[in-house]
Amino acid sequence: MEILTVSHLTKVYGEGEAATRALDDVTFSVEEGEFIAIVGSSGSGKSTLLHLIGGVDRPTSGSVFLNGSDVYARTDEELAVFRRREVGLVYQFYNLVPVLNVVENMTLPVALDGRPVNQGRLDSLLDKLGLRGREGHLPSQLSGGQQQRVAIGRALMNAPALILADEPTGNLDTRNSRDIMQLLRDSNREFGHTVIVITHDEEIALAADRIMAVEDGRIVRDERIR
Repeated sequence: MEILTVSHLTKVYGEGEAATRALDDVTFSVEEGEFIAIVGSSGSGKSTLLHLIGGVDRPTSGSVFLNGSDVYARTDEELAVFRRREVGLVYQFYNLVPVLNVVENMTLPVALDGRPVNQGRLDSLLDKLGLRGREGHLPSQLSGGQQQRVAIGRALMNAPALILADEPTGNLDTRNSRDIMQLLRDSNREFGHTVIVITHDEEIALAADRIMAVEDGRIVRDERIR
């Protein structure tokens, strides 16, 4: 079943001679439950693509449909709700709130929605992410790998349709990088989450089922490896 459709997606920053085409007529689709790595050098357009899929920025032209719904037909307020409920975003630098503890950071999207926390899901994530016993710790009391685990927990807390991770291992050592990729792989296999990971590291990308390469704002390779 197709969960994501990206059609003729283009993003241009600036105008006239100063205009930069970050994405250039990108089209592809994603099946539910796929694990995809998008690779490319710095400035290739891969992060722009992820942000457009996740409703973080609006395209110059083209469309993104998630579960048959047009992402950019939404108002800005509706897009904020979309980002909390339907996509789970994981960034390289964690983006945790420094004054909130582990549980508060993980449940922040639920709190912003004014909904009760699913305690069973929270407990399961704390165990799966190896954060049991650290529930009351602030981000400053955690290692980089632990902070990224909290960020993944926050992304998974609302059971979103799609997990989007932008260089999630870029600030970690080799061991923690492998652990984080394994956690994303486990969320894909055990919970059925559709996962798209941005990385510049081809070795990290090999954890995925499908690799897409982006250069100069275009997809130049789309290969299923398993």
